[in-house]
Parts: sequence; C-alpha cells; structure tokens
Amino acid sequence: MANLTVFQQEIFGKLPEIQKKFNEPMAKHTSFRIGGPAEVMLFPKNTEELAQILKVSAIMDCKTAILGAGTNILAPDDGISGLVICLKDAMDGMELLPGDRIRVAAGVTMARCAVFAAKHSLQGMEFAHGIPGTVGGGVYMNAGAYGGEMCQIVESVDVMSPEGTVKTLSCEEMDFSYRHSRLEEERGIVVSAVLHLAPGEESTIREKMQDLMNRRRTSQPLDLPSAGSAFKRPVSGYAAALIDQAGLKGFRIGDAAVSEKHAGFVVNLGNATAAQVRELLDRVSGLVAEASGIRLEPEVRIW
Repeated sequence: MANLTVFQQEIFGKLPEIQKKFNEPMAKHTSFRIGGPAEVMLFPKNTEELAQILKVSAIMDCKTAILGAGTNILAPDDGISGLVICLKDAMDGMELLPGDRIRVAAGVTMARCAVFAAKHSLQGMEFAHGIPGTVGGGVYMNAGAYGGEMCQIVESVDVMSPEGTVKTLSCEEMDFSYRHSRLEEERGIVVSAVLHLAPGEESTIREKMQDLMNRRRTSQPLDLPSAGSAFKRPVSGYAAALIDQAGLKGFRIGDAAVSEKHAGFVVNLGNATAAQVRELLDRVSGLVAEASGIRLEPEVRIW
C-alpha cells in the first residue's frame, strides 16, 4: 500500500474484494499492443461487482472506461487516468436456453461463443468465430464479418447504466446499424445477451467456421498486432480497395503501417506508438480522399 497513490488507496479501501491492478500497461490488453499504464484496472466477476464499481466511481466522481478484449481499441501512449473496467474473461458464462437460444455473458469471446453454439448444433454464429473480441464488445458495436452481423442473431441485451442499474433491451430497442448501437450514445454497458440461433448439423457448422477461418488466415495479416479493419466501409466501395488504389499498401509512419497483405488493416511492425497510428490513419484518410473523393472514417476506437 505504501507505493500507491491516494486515489489508488481509496479504490483499494472501497473495493477490497474486487480483482484489481494498478498502473497496468494497456499494451498488455489491446491487440495493437499499444498503450501506456491504466491508473487502476478492475476485473468484476459478475453484475453485482460491476454495479458496485460503478456506484463507487460515481461517488468519487471518477471517469471510467470499459474494456473487452481490446481488439478494436487504440489506447493512448501516456496511459489512462481513473478506472478501466475489464470484462474479458471476468464476466463469464454461457447457458443453453429453450428455443435454439443461448445466454452469453459480456466477457465471453466471440470465438468461444461460436464454438459453444456449434457444439449444440446451433447455426448463425459462424461469422463471428474469427472476430477477436468479446460478445459484449460485439453487441455494443454490432460487429460483423462475411455477411453476418450481431444484429441478425441478438434477441435481447441486458444493459447496465453508468449508475449501476440493469434493464433489458430488445433487438429493435438496441437501434442497431452498421457498426453501431444506441449504447454508444447512452454509455450503456452490455452485461449479457440472448442470441436466437437456428438448428443445424454440427459438422456442417464447424466446416463453415473452418472455411471462414482459412479465408481470414489467407487474406489478413494475423501474424502482426492490429485492431482489425482500420476504417469503416464507405457508402460506395470498400476501404481496402480505395487504399490499395491510392497506392498506400506498405505506407508507414514509424512502426505503424498499412498492411502489405490487406490494405484495410493498419499493423504494428514492432514498436508503433498510438501517436504514429493516429497520424497514419489521418494521412491515409486524406490521401484516399485526394485520390477518390471519398474520406474514410476510422473503425478503430481511439481512446
């Protein structure tokens, strides 16, 4: 306790039972492998602990940030002050429900959820098998790939408000759109989701999952740290094609680079900083706009 700041000692005293880390490097918790230390990182095991954290943060007038698997996050080089609440592997658990449905906790990865569905001969989750994030993050941003999106299978979502209260929203009430849900404006936190799938043959489901995974390995730079697709799909065309046509494959600033393998990915070649990634995103967007008249918007969430 002697080396802790006054703020950290306050958190330790108010939340003694909750798993916590102090000055935890964000680079350990983001797929970009970028980011300075989080002043306090907390790992709630259930909704009760999450609600307790939120109530304490409100009392202390402390800002909080919610982290899943960190696969779509660019964390700042100088770190995060206040609280970072990490749900990955903390808010855990899956439950088979009647009517071809499953309830999934927010911290479960999309891959685990897809495998669970396949094991119970339920189809509809195959597209998510290769998405390297959590179900909570996937629902929050309506993640998708290969023609599938979370909004196609979500039946309902349990959402916790910043004050620690929980309400259930239907798929329609979530106001899903491309890489968006209403929670972005309301600062709601996904606690769990009920997914409505369809019966199928386990072997067929697993074959489709493997096929999509093979396609990912062939076309995407999975051997380098990245945050997946760097830019949102524009109204006309595709981000990767526009970047490629602008001659920007391999374009780099420091160790942040446009992938040689897939122009839609920005990768960390070793020691990239958040500042370098941000500058690269800005430069690529500007150069693509000069070449095509279309300005790309980042899909990466910049903290």
